Amino acid sequence: MTQRSLIDDATTLVLPGLNGSGRGHWQRHWVHDHPAALLVEQDNWTCPDLQHWRQRLEDVIASRGDVWIVAHSLGCLLTANLARSPLAGQVKGALLVAPCDLETTEALHPCVLNFGEMSLDPLPFPSLVVASLDDPYMTFRRVQHVARCWGSHLVDIGPSGHINIKSGHGRWPAAYDLMGLVRSSVLTGRGDQHRHARALGAAYAVPGRH
Repeated sequence: MTQRSLIDDATTLVLPGLNGSGRGHWQRHWVHDHPAALLVEQDNWTCPDLQHWRQRLEDVIASRGDVWIVAHSLGCLLTANLARSPLAGQVKGALLVAPCDLETTEALHPCVLNFGEMSLDPLPFPSLVVASLDDPYMTFRRVQHVARCWGSHLVDIGPSGHINIKSGHGRWPAAYDLMGLVRSSVLTGRGDQHRHARALGAAYAVPGRH
């Protein structure tokens, strides 16, 4: 899947998590590499408030029409909160990388989050969860449960931390291929699709992490 093939008339909204995605993060590279991508900026990255973050996201979706979503960490939980939004129908698909467990995140960052309860409603749009076996923000067993609740396909990329700069995921071209799965017929069928997605996981891990 080439970068050019990821570009269509729909905007790709890039949604960082807590503290934003700083310089060098793979999400920042995504915006640089793809003219149709837009990072949704929040007024407060350090003390996330679900109501404010969701309002900003919905405002952007309303102004852009159909969109793709590329989310990381808390951005995945923000995306999940679109499940009951009247704008959910404008989301063509979502790549959800390293979703965080809300209780774990609150324990690691006390007195910071105001994100309510973690939404486990089925997502009304195609989605792919990319998970690590040793993510400190969510156990793999937990992410398997969350992916099932969301109705998402799941790719396991092995022990890859929180899939951020600290874990070696600065420029991460494999993310573009993973987004290609969201856009492909892999996510529209039934049967062996979950197994097929898991089998691809090793190919998308960062070299040297295994």
